[in-house]
Amino acid sequence: MLLQTSMAVFSSSTSEPVSSFKPSQFLSRPPPSLSLRFFSVSIANDNCNRNHRLRHSSSSSSLKLYNPIFACRASRDSHETDSSRRKDDDSPVHGLSEKIVGVLGGGQLGRMLCQAASKMAIKVMVLDPSENCPASALAYDHMVRSFDDSATVEEFARRCGVLTVEIEHVDVATLEKLEQQGIDCEPKASTIRIIQDKYLQKVHFSRHGIPLPEFMEINNLEETKRAGELYGYPLMIKSKRLAYDGRGNAVAKSEGELSSAIDVLGGFGRGLYVEKWAPFIKELAVTVARGRDNSILSYPVVETIHKENICHIVKAPADVPWRIRKLANDVAYKAISSLEGAGVFAVELFLTRDGQILLNEVAPRPHNSGHHTIESCYTSQFEQHLRAVVGLPLGDPSMKTPAAIMYNLLGEDEGEPGFKVAHQLIARALEIPGATAHWYDKPEMRRQRKMGHITLVGPSVGV
Repeated sequence: MLLQTSMAVFSSSTSEPVSSFKPSQFLSRPPPSLSLRFFSVSIANDNCNRNHRLRHSSSSSSLKLYNPIFACRASRDSHETDSSRRKDDDSPVHGLSEKIVGVLGGGQLGRMLCQAASKMAIKVMVLDPSENCPASALAYDHMVRSFDDSATVEEFARRCGVLTVEIEHVDVATLEKLEQQGIDCEPKASTIRIIQDKYLQKVHFSRHGIPLPEFMEINNLEETKRAGELYGYPLMIKSKRLAYDGRGNAVAKSEGELSSAIDVLGGFGRGLYVEKWAPFIKELAVTVARGRDNSILSYPVVETIHKENICHIVKAPADVPWRIRKLANDVAYKAISSLEGAGVFAVELFLTRDGQILLNEVAPRPHNSGHHTIESCYTSQFEQHLRAVVGLPLGDPSMKTPAAIMYNLLGEDEGEPGFKVAHQLIARALEIPGATAHWYDKPEMRRQRKMGHITLVGPSVGV
């Protein structure tokens, strides 16, 4: 069985025509001059051992690759408890901030926050129920418990100087209680409450005059049919909560498909709303940073390309006219100005055929659309988030390279075969000038799971 994957490549030349390349070209050395393009890498799904050793055989060459970083994770000391992984219990804080940053969630965003924090000697604690979550090996302290448990969150928060999130699906009532007790939460609980319910998000931004696709709450099939008559088809049906990476969305192309779309989303009891179909030609995003002093800085507008409703490629900067960039920045600025608290926010937008910018949704944290900033900008979104929540001055968000492209490494297969595909792709990508690979060290491989990403920087973006 062949497993197919695609990735984008930069080079110093953008004038030569787009053409396809054989995977074997990248086994020894990259071509001397490549335009940004997509090429297909077909990888035979052969057997691999537990250490994820990579083998590629051909008539002329044989490549054996083994990266212990991919195969191993940090060992745990025998004295560590099941609920806490503190690296150095009694060491004083002498970093750029005396505040210990507590993060609810220890996924890849938490991991990259820890990486950014290490450059500033800021200590980051994470609360995550998974013992081997991506942030666990890098965090100053890892409390291995659920961030859905109120008592646990309260205990965790009291050990931190400031509490923030890498996932918005947390217990807001507990955050509100902590704020009343004087615990510093950034962004504020009121912001998390608005954003974690996508219908409340729409209501909030609509009240602040921010352009959106038309929307309506639905509680039964008759209301849904009326929405279809009003907005037409296709009709987007969405879950109010726990919706991300395309999950929680369903499209009905006609009235006859309404019932099945609603069933896919779990029924009306889950909380649903409908949205008029936005005839967009591009999906854009703006990363916005807000400081404790309410100063706001925006990163360059990017284009996001989705595959099966999951972010696949990000191109920075977006190839759109200056007027569209300004309009996108204006909408993003207005949206974040309406919220409370410090941190980095991601504003996802639609560019329509008639040149409108419509807000899709906002995330109150670093976001997949901003991963390129680690290599492409003077201040990464992760460093910026830490600066914002601890009260340091915001950093320069401008790009230090003319262009960048970020490619998500999604699980192509389950288990060991999936690991092999990802590692082979990374090995090839690292032969390309300007490429940097990020591996999230997740212990389980699943189809469509975000396992890492590759960023390429170069003189221009063009496909």
